[in-house]
Amino acid sequence: MTNHDVIVVGAGVTGLTTAYRLASAGHDVLVLEARDRVGGRLLTERHAQHDEADSSADFEVGGQWVSPDQTALLGLVDELGLETFPRYRSGDSLYVGRAGTPMRFTGDLPVSETTAAAIAQLTKTLDGLAGEMDPSRPWEHPDATHLDSVSFRAWLEERCDDVEACDNVAMYVGPAMLTKPAHAFSALQAVLMAASAGSFTNLVDADFILDRRVHGGLASVPRALADRLGDRVRLEADVSLVEWSDEGAVVHVGDQTFKARHVVLAVPPTVVRRIRFSPELPAEHRMAREHQSFGLVVKVQAAYASPFWREQGLSGTGFGPYELVHEVYDNTPDGDERGFLVGFVSDINADEVGRASAQERRERILASLATYFGEQAREPLVYVESDWQHQELTGGAYGTSFDLGGLTRYGAVLREPLGALDFGSSDVAGLGFQHVDGAIRVGDEIAGRLIEGVHP
Repeated sequence: MTNHDVIVVGAGVTGLTTAYRLASAGHDVLVLEARDRVGGRLLTERHAQHDEADSSADFEVGGQWVSPDQTALLGLVDELGLETFPRYRSGDSLYVGRAGTPMRFTGDLPVSETTAAAIAQLTKTLDGLAGEMDPSRPWEHPDATHLDSVSFRAWLEERCDDVEACDNVAMYVGPAMLTKPAHAFSALQAVLMAASAGSFTNLVDADFILDRRVHGGLASVPRALADRLGDRVRLEADVSLVEWSDEGAVVHVGDQTFKARHVVLAVPPTVVRRIRFSPELPAEHRMAREHQSFGLVVKVQAAYASPFWREQGLSGTGFGPYELVHEVYDNTPDGDERGFLVGFVSDINADEVGRASAQERRERILASLATYFGEQAREPLVYVESDWQHQELTGGAYGTSFDLGGLTRYGAVLREPLGALDFGSSDVAGLGFQHVDGAIRVGDEIAGRLIEGVHP
C-alpha cells in the first residue's frame, strides 16, 4: 500500500487539472484512470479510407471547440503553450425547414416574419431567466420549482403557438446541447444551459459558441497536463472499491490498495455508480446520481478532396431542425487543403440510426449532408462516426443532466463533499457546464479547497 496526500480517480480534464494544481503546490498526488489513455471525453483519432495513407487525417471524436467566454480553458491553453485557430465561417449559412429545401442566409434564420418574431421573443424570455440564475446554484433561481416541474417542450408551447419557432429554440438546447428531446428535461435545465454560456443568445450564436479549435486537437490539453504529471498518472487502473471516513480513504484497484487523506472522484455522476463504497454513500447521494443520465449523439465527420462548399460561397454551417443531421459545420483543420464537415445526429434520431446497419446509417447520414450541400457530399474520402454511448466508461454525450424535478431535488448534492471524498466533473459545473471550460473550473475549485486544507 502506498500513501498519498490526494488520489484522483479519473484522468479526464477535471481530474488532471485538480492533480496538476495540487502537484504544482507541492502535494503528493496519484491519478488512477481505468482507460488505457488520458482525456476522458476528449480524443483525437487518425483515420484513412481503405487504409490509404495519403487520405489519412486526424479527427476529434470528442469535444473540440473553444468560445470567447471560456476563459478558464483559454487560460490553461495559454499556460500549456498550446495554440488555437479560428473555425472557418466565411460565406452564407444554410437553413433547411420542413420543406426540405436548403435556404441561404447570413444573420437571422430565413423564416417567416411571424416565426422570426416568435424566436426573438422566446430568446428574450430565456435571456431574462438566464440573467436571474447563478449557474453554480440553479436550484436557487426565483422560479426554480415551477421551471423544474415542466418539460422544456411544454414550457415553449405554453408561450408560443408557432411550431417552427418552438422547434428551432428546442433544437439549440435539446439536440444540440443536452442531446435529449426537449420533452425529456425541464425548463430549468434549459435555463441552466443558457446561463452556463452567459445567455441564450450566446448559446445559439454558432460564431460565438464554436469560435476556435486547438492545434493538435482539444485532447492536447489533457495530454499536456498528463505529461507534466508524469508517473503520477497510472492507466488501466480501474477503481472497484473506496473505503472512506472523515480522516482518509483506501482505494482498491484489483489486488492493489492506495491510501490517501483525500480522494477526488473526477468522473461523471453516472460513472460514480460503478464504484463500490464502504460505508455506502448516503441514500441522497446515490439517488442524485440515479436521476442523472447522458443524452445520445452520433458525431459524424467527412473529409473531401476540397472544401467544395466554399466554391459556392457557403460557410459550411447548416441548421435543420427536421433533418437527420440537425447541424453541420466546416471542420477543416488549419492549413489543410482538403475539406472537412462535422455534423450531429442526436437524441431520438440517434436511437433510430443506432438500430440501422453501419452501411445504412452511413448512407442516410450522407444523404442528409447532401440535402445541405448537394450530391458531392455523398462521396467523402474519409467518413468517421463517433458514438460514445457504446463506451461503458462514458455511456453517452456530451454530459449528464437531470430528469424532470431532479435539478431542484438533487442538484446541490452532486458537488457536496463527504468526509475524505470530493466529487466533480464538467457535468456539475456552473459556468462552462458540459464543456471543457467547466471541467477546468471544477478542477481548479477542488484543488484550491484541498490546497487550503492539505499540507505537504
